[in-house]
Amino acid sequence: MTLSTALRQKYTPTIGIECHVQLKTATKLFAAVGNDAREAEPNTLVSHICFGLPGALPVLNKEAVHLGMRAAYALGTVPQKYNAFDRKHYFYPDLPFGYQITQYAQPIVLGGSVAIVVDGQTKLIRITRAHLEADAGKSTHPTTSKDYSLVDLNRAGTPLLEIVSEPDMHTSAEAKAYAQELYLSMRFAGVSDCNLYYGNMRFDVNVSVSTTDQLGTRTETKNLNSFRSVEKAIDYEIERQIELLEKGQEIVQETRGWNDAKQRTFSQRTKEDAHDYRYFPDPDIPPVVLDDDFIAVVRDEMPILPNEWRQRLQSLGLDRPAMEALLDAELDDPEVSYLGLIEEVLSDKDFAKTLANWFVNLEVPLRRDVSTHLNQALTNQGRLALYRAVAALIASGKLNSTNAKILITKVLTGEEQIADIEAFARQHNLIQESDEGAIAAVVAKVIEENPKATTDIKNGEMKVIGFLVGQIMKASQGRANPGLAQELIKKQLGL
Repeated sequence: MTLSTALRQKYTPTIGIECHVQLKTATKLFAAVGNDAREAEPNTLVSHICFGLPGALPVLNKEAVHLGMRAAYALGTVPQKYNAFDRKHYFYPDLPFGYQITQYAQPIVLGGSVAIVVDGQTKLIRITRAHLEADAGKSTHPTTSKDYSLVDLNRAGTPLLEIVSEPDMHTSAEAKAYAQELYLSMRFAGVSDCNLYYGNMRFDVNVSVSTTDQLGTRTETKNLNSFRSVEKAIDYEIERQIELLEKGQEIVQETRGWNDAKQRTFSQRTKEDAHDYRYFPDPDIPPVVLDDDFIAVVRDEMPILPNEWRQRLQSLGLDRPAMEALLDAELDDPEVSYLGLIEEVLSDKDFAKTLANWFVNLEVPLRRDVSTHLNQALTNQGRLALYRAVAALIASGKLNSTNAKILITKVLTGEEQIADIEAFARQHNLIQESDEGAIAAVVAKVIEENPKATTDIKNGEMKVIGFLVGQIMKASQGRANPGLAQELIKKQLGL
């Protein structure tokens, strides 16, 4: 489907997102069973509680509450002192209890917001609520003429935090930016691994379109597990709904799925309302009451979150892409520090900015290149010492920017820590030549070999000097001091 721009502008899309975040606890929400089912054989991480056997009594995992509290701060609010669990009734083979244990009337998080930037404009997306709940199992439906389905209960009881936004988004780009910012916030807060491939973070998008201020009938496309699929599913739903309304047809409130191969949504079932689930308080789980001391401990242990990092990086004059690259890279490997090292040298803003740019343009690409062998002997402080030494060589005129990159790459991909960076640079012919006599000889040779350029310079075309400097750098294998080379060109040409 491809609608005209004029037709799309006739309608206002409204988008809300429910995001399910799998909390990174060791065990499930109500059972002492392992919570990491990524590589486990089906139905091996289960107990009598997961199967919902008669008499099975759930016991709340305190760490899940702790992580829910951290999420509250990451969402710009505070945890609710009093929260409680309810039973949400529906019947499906992967839900042995016949109900899901969740928080309905009194969730652990109320309010909050997430700031996003789209086309250079900042926008706040309000959070309605975030609540703890136990995940269901997983049903598998064979595609080859089979008359049965398979149920895996490894995931049943996995602790989830469902984050519900207000319908504050109006484009797929805003929704994608919101999903990405949620990912960063939950990762930096230590709430979840947010592994999209394994479904640690899943998005349900609610979309409606309208030509008036009154919201249209919404559909919910469930279980999207990539930022791209969030964007594409919303674009498809917007166009599908507009097309139906233009034909005089009604939008059905329903749950839809996403076919990534066909890049389209498809109908699954009629959308239920809250009263259809027959919520009531779970009599087996006492309400959770958070005291002030526990809340204070969680507040004080919170790490620096993405927006605060952005403020610090922005003070260095970094652009938005560089900041986002550093935030993403910080999550790649918990043993490798980028932001922490920048923080250490923040008082020297020039060096901090240079360090940040070396990280973004050199080290991060090297680490992400699976074919590159990296120096395992380099500690974080060893890396910082390397960058300090290289910066000092540049400042003293002994190293140019091109050879600095070569030097850094050689050390990062070497086998050992280098005690004397300057000696190592000399060993590899990277130190800049500043001997006036040696460079003068190269300058004379280059001038002789480029008579036209020489004539152009004498005729006032000074920008041609850059060409000659390039030839001198090439002839000296990058070791000539370019500033001195330029001075000697002018001197030898009598300028």
